[in-house]
Amino acid sequence: MSITLLPKLRSSFIGASALLIICSAAHAEPVYTFKDTPGDHLDVCRNGIPLVRYQYAYNNSSPEKLQETYKPIFHVMNQKGTAPITKGAGGDFTHHRGWFIGWMKITTPSGTVDRWHMKGGSIIHQKFLSQKADAKSATFTAALNWEGTTTEPILSEERTYIVTEAPAPAYVQVEMRSKLKALTGETKLDGDPEHAGFQFRPANEVDRASTVYVFPKSEADPKKDRDYAWVAEKFVLEGTPYTVAFLNHPENPTDTQFSAYRDYGRFGGFFKTVIPEGGAFEIKGKLLVSEGKELSAEVIQTAANAFSGKAEKTPAITERPADVAPPKKTDPAKKTETPNAPAPAAK
Repeated sequence: MSITLLPKLRSSFIGASALLIICSAAHAEPVYTFKDTPGDHLDVCRNGIPLVRYQYAYNNSSPEKLQETYKPIFHVMNQKGTAPITKGAGGDFTHHRGWFIGWMKITTPSGTVDRWHMKGGSIIHQKFLSQKADAKSATFTAALNWEGTTTEPILSEERTYIVTEAPAPAYVQVEMRSKLKALTGETKLDGDPEHAGFQFRPANEVDRASTVYVFPKSEADPKKDRDYAWVAEKFVLEGTPYTVAFLNHPENPTDTQFSAYRDYGRFGGFFKTVIPEGGAFEIKGKLLVSEGKELSAEVIQTAANAFSGKAEKTPAITERPADVAPPKKTDPAKKTETPNAPAPAAK
């Protein structure tokens, strides 16, 4: 094992995450391995290099610690494994963290809560249910509880991540499966395209002027279109270009609108649903990530077909520069939020 200090500490690291712990991998071990830093994060490694990181620490000993840890973070690491390319706590809109799900309006018989801005409650990692790694892939499942108007959970979740070999020029391919079970009666998941759904946020240091979105349709309009099979984002982080493609599974709810126009890079699908009392709701998504070289529409569509089981042709595409984010209505010097405070006006 070797320990390397990060050249630049991002806002996404807390506690033990301030050090990059390289995964150990001898020749006799599988290509994919796990490295767990107990109580803080689990790395999935390929040939000893961290590919993705599930940061599951939870600490409510102070408002500051709670704000940093009120939900798990799924990070994608850069190709060298030295730092995340996804956003963690802090920065602009601290509730945007990595690759995540959430809804601004979750309504149960006991009331409505906001598990987007994380007002008045947390999403808490409980334990790992399984971990398996071999020469071809790594899979793990975590149990989480979503708090309601009190600390009692209104939803239990089984969240599974599956990391497999990525088609070139991508270096990461990862699927997320989430199964949410209603614990207190009929549960309505709702919000709007900017404050709910299945979303990805690159690191806060992204070059906002360089953000471009790619849609699988000619003359695409993400504010009107529905049910894209995939959407991609091109962004530049500390001088390095990346492409991230989000693949939408056809079993996810229909009438899904993609929020994919912010210059800071948050994008993903918004959908709403109702989970009946005692019932469950399942969603699936996949990411393809490349560093340096762009992902072509052909590569993305081939991966989308493998994910969906379809045989769609590579579509015409639309590339749209990101919209400029609206001016902040709050003090720009205040970069974090306080748990249980009202949600910010900005997105």
